[in-house]
Amino acid sequence: MMNFLTSKTFWDQLDLNISSWMNRYGQRFLRWSLGIVFIWFGALKPFGLSPAQELVTNTVYFVDPSWFIPLLGWWEVAIGVGLLFRPLIRPAIFLLFLQMPGTFLPLILLPDVCFTEFPWGLTLEGQYIIKNLILISAALVIGGKVREPA
Repeated sequence: MMNFLTSKTFWDQLDLNISSWMNRYGQRFLRWSLGIVFIWFGALKPFGLSPAQELVTNTVYFVDPSWFIPLLGWWEVAIGVGLLFRPLIRPAIFLLFLQMPGTFLPLILLPDVCFTEFPWGLTLEGQYIIKNLILISAALVIGGKVREPA
């Protein structure tokens, strides 16, 4: 007699249950976590608490940081809030995709700040920028599900 723990049926059913749960809730958790990250990182900027403030100031040196950094922060907060509430997902993703190209500017304008050795050796700032690829991918997943029922 086969032990139920070694039964293929048991493991298949367990796998089905886990993957079904992930399918049902994963996109929602992705949306909420992305929203929280944008709210958190964005809220730091207007209060002068963002570790990225100097990077932004040096990248967009042609804009007065006294108004640009807070504006960027509130922009990010708006993205985050929009991701938390289903009716606002589309405008949030639109704002996110308007903002994202600017986040990669330091790689071009400040390579000495972003790379220890071009093109693969990244500084902490470079890693901070490259992680935006994950944010973009998450937004694509969320946007791809926006027409599906909640």
